[in-house]
Amino acid sequence: MATNFPYYRSDVTDELEQMHRNWPWFLVIGVVLILVGAGAIVYPVAATVITVQVFGFLLLAAGIVEIVSGVIGRRWGGFLLHLLCGLLYLFLGAVIIDRPLLGAAGYTLLLAVFFVASGLFRVFIAASQRFSGWGWVLLSGAVSFLLGVLIWRELPEAAFWVIGMFVGIDLIFNGFSWVMAGLAGRTVTSAVARREGAPALAAG
Repeated sequence: MATNFPYYRSDVTDELEQMHRNWPWFLVIGVVLILVGAGAIVYPVAATVITVQVFGFLLLAAGIVEIVSGVIGRRWGGFLLHLLCGLLYLFLGAVIIDRPLLGAAGYTLLLAVFFVASGLFRVFIAASQRFSGWGWVLLSGAVSFLLGVLIWRELPEAAFWVIGMFVGIDLIFNGFSWVMAGLAGRTVTSAVARREGAPALAAG
């Protein structure tokens, strides 16, 4: 297992060569994701609307696929089910695209419930089992619970910014992972050379 910085770098020579060859692209992708994520955090309402509308368009696409597949297999007994599901997807997609903040309110409510439930579950398991590292799990559960309560108490206003904020945070962390991969790929030349030179030295 590799122990050099960064800790996630592989010891496989082919992977190291690919990382070194493509490290500028990794870096560019990471920087772009970080900038987009920062924009989403600065303008969370716009990011929320865009995210919800994208989901609405995906529902429209899914509805069209359901209807088309149902029409193609109309002699099949499940034709009516496909048709009804497709119409439901189309309806929901159209509503979400037309009223994105209404959809955002529903998603934010589900998000708050999820954080509260998952936080309580982790706190209960960590406190009762006392397994290795239980303290960190307890802390994580407590933070999730408090975050869920915070979102819940801020509803319906939270629907305007929560989704966009979370998308921005996720994009920033994802961007940093790409940047780190790019920086790692930039420094693997010596590692590849050592691995290629070792068989030659052994043969000599």
